[in-house]
Amino acid sequence: MSRPETAAQGVRLRLISHDLEFVAETRPDAPHSSAAFLALLPWETQLVHVRWSGEGVWIPLGERDFALPWENPTRYPSPGDVLFYPGGYSETEILLAYGPCSFASKLGPIAGNHFMSLTEGLEQLPELGRRCLWQGAQPLTITTHPMTGVSL
Repeated sequence: MSRPETAAQGVRLRLISHDLEFVAETRPDAPHSSAAFLALLPWETQLVHVRWSGEGVWIPLGERDFALPWENPTRYPSPGDVLFYPGGYSETEILLAYGPCSFASKLGPIAGNHFMSLTEGLEQLPELGRRCLWQGAQPLTITTHPMTGVSL
């Protein structure tokens, strides 16, 4: 697999859920995962609270097959880390950690490709997690950042 051109640099993104706004940047050490994610943009979806992983929210992608290799995999994302799980033992998904998190499915521990990290708005993550846990699924809009797009 050749390295996607757009993933050689970090791409800045804007994530909005109601009044909460975050800025994120894709990671150059996960170019295929980043390119697959960027192909979904602009994206309006919903965040659901995780069931098995601790303090995280996720976007279920069902049986979609992105044919992703393992890139920068981890089971223990830090708050603000975003993982792309390419499927296999569990359904394909995107996970965003907002607190202590150990990525898992109902079958046990799994790893995901750490392809993006939040760079602004981290202080709002606990509120996002609280809303998903106590109010249910929350809307999320993801676009390229209007001011910069690709970072320098």
